[in-house]
Amino acid sequence: MATLTTRVLDQYNGIAVEGMVVSLEAHDDEEPIMTLHTNADGALEEVLLQEGSGGHYRIIYHVRDYFLSQGVDCPLLDQVPVELTLSRNANEVIVLLVSPWGYSVHRDSGRCHDGGSHARR
Repeated sequence: MATLTTRVLDQYNGIAVEGMVVSLEAHDDEEPIMTLHTNADGALEEVLLQEGSGGHYRIIYHVRDYFLSQGVDCPLLDQVPVELTLSRNANEVIVLLVSPWGYSVHRDSGRCHDGGSHARR
């Protein structure tokens, strides 16, 4: 069964992101499957997808709201969508590195061992 979670790091302040809203949607739906907040480690207390069958998903990171809550203007980014395809047995941790002006997404290869999945911006 496929599992999916995420971690968010704030490159501007050099810290893990605490309190960012993160939502998961099935690729063709606009209603979230789940909405959570990051903790003090920039991770989620629960996984976004547990025991899924794989497929196409979209993680939505509410970047602007987070930076505004930190007293930092975020003129470029609002929400960052990351679309991905999970294989049936994927166990993925997606990492978002973010600043008010840009972001980078990668898969945490230290915890993920399934070669059949990928993330794209």
